[in-house]
Amino acid sequence: MIDKSLPILVFGATGQQGGSVVTALLRRGWSVRALVRDASSARARLLADAGVELKHGSFDDTLSIKAAMIGAYGVFSVQPSSPGGAVTDEEEVRYGMTIADLTAECGIGHLVYTSGGAVRDEPSGVAHFDTKMQIEKHMRALAIRSTIVRPATFMELLTMPGFGLNEGRFEFFMRDDQKMQLIAVDDIGKIVSEIFEQPEKFAGQTFEIAGDAVTGHDLQRLFSNAAGRQIPYARFGEARLCESPFLKKLTEMMDEGRLAGGADLAVMRKLNPELQSFKDWLGGPGRSSFEQALASAKPWDFEK
Repeated sequence: MIDKSLPILVFGATGQQGGSVVTALLRRGWSVRALVRDASSARARLLADAGVELKHGSFDDTLSIKAAMIGAYGVFSVQPSSPGGAVTDEEEVRYGMTIADLTAECGIGHLVYTSGGAVRDEPSGVAHFDTKMQIEKHMRALAIRSTIVRPATFMELLTMPGFGLNEGRFEFFMRDDQKMQLIAVDDIGKIVSEIFEQPEKFAGQTFEIAGDAVTGHDLQRLFSNAAGRQIPYARFGEARLCESPFLKKLTEMMDEGRLAGGADLAVMRKLNPELQSFKDWLGGPGRSSFEQALASAKPWDFEK
């Protein structure tokens, strides 16, 4: 039996994915430790108030990472990526590899890494995914018990500025009848906590995770119902794609199936029946961000 008094060290605990993992692990009775740059920040204080053990350090400080791993049972690994503007692609790869190496060196019982749904063993040509491909390959070469999850497109992405909701419309990657898998960030933590609960079952596995699949028609209906008025859906037009090579490449990956998602949703539901549909998310946790998107004209720089 796993000793839950031995902590799981969570990277990115003050962020979206790491925060969801912290919440899910605490709910299941695990001891949780987090590496934080600033223990006095508001988010770090919230973690401490919830019972999380804070360790000071950063991705650039190898000694602080090793110190945080002492006595830990498991590690959840996620790194900031270049589209967020905080790190370069090279730094993301270095951080991910360093955590994996130190996990092996420190004799950690289980490493869980969150990658990306469009990641494969061959490059995609999009750095956001290919950095994670490199980290995955490095992990598999190490003598450690590990599991890699590849989350589908975040539901939260659909309510970010730049997709037209403030203009009473919505445009995205899929055709009207083309399905794309999505996952709520909170649900990533639910799946990761289940992996730590059953290490033998998930050791050595790499698999995609998602909570729902929607078409363009579905988005038009769901957004219209939520807004109380018609929100027409359209795929990105050719003019928009010509202006943005990044969006054009992702749209091509959607048609290839790589961005559409390949998770087995029935298996996902068995893994955790609480996974949210996009309808449930939009009417619950996502309601506030949806309303903000309807009112916000702030652009989003897709090329970051």
